[in-house]
Amino acid sequence: MQIKHKSKPYVEHSQREASLTLIDGRPRLNHLLRSRCRVAFIVFAILAMAVVIRSGISASRGYALVATQNQAQQMELENERLRVEIAQLKSPQRIKQIAEEELGMTVPPKMYFSHER
Repeated sequence: MQIKHKSKPYVEHSQREASLTLIDGRPRLNHLLRSRCRVAFIVFAILAMAVVIRSGISASRGYALVATQNQAQQMELENERLRVEIAQLKSPQRIKQIAEEELGMTVPPKMYFSHER
């Protein structure tokens, strides 16, 4: 009796399986597997979109960084140019020329110093 009992559920299981696999002569789709595949596809698509969005953000930040570095380099060049211009404007020859030509000043021929106590 034990053998029949064990074989009977097996037969019922195989008959049930056979009845599930064929509907009107066509194989029945496994809806559980199909829904799991859909969920896996959706998760994969979301992860792929996240990677693409993150790459885009990284690229735009990289472009912004390069633009900022170029701007800093241009400012450093401008700063160096202004330092050279300041040095030229401070030169004693230029100041003497402006004093003589524009202000009519002259350098005295002799200078006298007095030592008063």
